Amino acid sequence: MITASCLSGVLLIAGAALFPENWLPQDTGAARFAFAAANVLIAAVWLMVSIGTLARHRFVTPQDIDGSGLTSGSPAARVYQAILQNTLEQTVLASVAYSAFAAVAPVSFLGALPVAVLLFWIGRFTFWRGYANGAAHRAFGFALTFYSTVLLMLATVLILLHSIVT
Repeated sequence: MITASCLSGVLLIAGAALFPENWLPQDTGAARFAFAAANVLIAAVWLMVSIGTLARHRFVTPQDIDGSGLTSGSPAARVYQAILQNTLEQTVLASVAYSAFAAVAPVSFLGALPVAVLLFWIGRFTFWRGYANGAAHRAFGFALTFYSTVLLMLATVLILLHSIVT
């Protein structure tokens, strides 16, 4: 978890500092909103994939066709459900963080958002791949997804506090 949080911090700072300026939005509300929306949408692909994976599994597995409300679910369905639940939680948190950051951060810092999305994707992939093998195998993916979002939220809070005191 320490590795993931440090990696997230370094890469988010690098994204904010090094992202090509001509790829950043203009400093208007509409441009910031569009930039945030694009980044949220890209991150939300993992939520769509998670929902689709569980739905496909239930559709083709007689034991799980009735859904989790009517059955206890097969081991595979329970794994897919757990991955979906965590992905939903992470996607909601990231959506709030990305939107808030896009709204208040200096435009020159917004390069951190695409980096956050990349970290989200890598984190979700490694979480998904390792989930069935236990906590140790999914921990890095969880941490990379979570801490990149938490650091972006913390940066947003610091930017807001700075704007209040100056």
